[in-house]
Amino acid sequence: MNRELYFPTPVYVKDIQDLTMNKQLERDIITWSNQDKGVQRTNMNGWHSQTNMHELPQFKKLVDILFDAQREIYKEEMLSSEPFLGNMWANINPPGGYNRPHIHPNSLWSGVYYVKTQKDCGHLKLEDPRSISLMTRPNRIEAELPARLWRDVHFEPVTGRLIMFPSWVNHGVEPNMSNEIRISVSFNFLQRSYVV
Repeated sequence: MNRELYFPTPVYVKDIQDLTMNKQLERDIITWSNQDKGVQRTNMNGWHSQTNMHELPQFKKLVDILFDAQREIYKEEMLSSEPFLGNMWANINPPGGYNRPHIHPNSLWSGVYYVKTQKDCGHLKLEDPRSISLMTRPNRIEAELPARLWRDVHFEPVTGRLIMFPSWVNHGVEPNMSNEIRISVSFNFLQRSYVV
């Protein structure tokens, strides 16, 4: 019997090896958090910056990297037009900090870049977007399931790692169980034709 799989959910992962940039990002984001109380969104017990990070000159190098990655995705996903960075912000999750599950409306691709991480600082959790599949949870044999049967996926944060996924995927950040802060940058891309 032939098996055909439809309706996949693409998730793109890329590691950026630039220790100098990450150290500078860490300093700049901590300085920013000391000067601005930030905003409250899905962040619990943590700091969420204003969402204009992509407009600030000290973060241009990261913005350029994000655009390059998004252009790769546009090519792979056969998207027309040009990517447009709608907003971008920094997150600092101290021990116990986390982000409630959420989606990013009015966006096309969302993602996270990890600036500072350590063991047990909180996985990124993406949930199966096929809500109708929750109607049943069949019994399965005791074995390691292939990815196509997972109901959620957990990404361990790694400094310098970039993860991008469709904005309609429900996602959240698990609690930081380490003794140090976790710093990440989140963002939303759209197609230029959507906003012009």
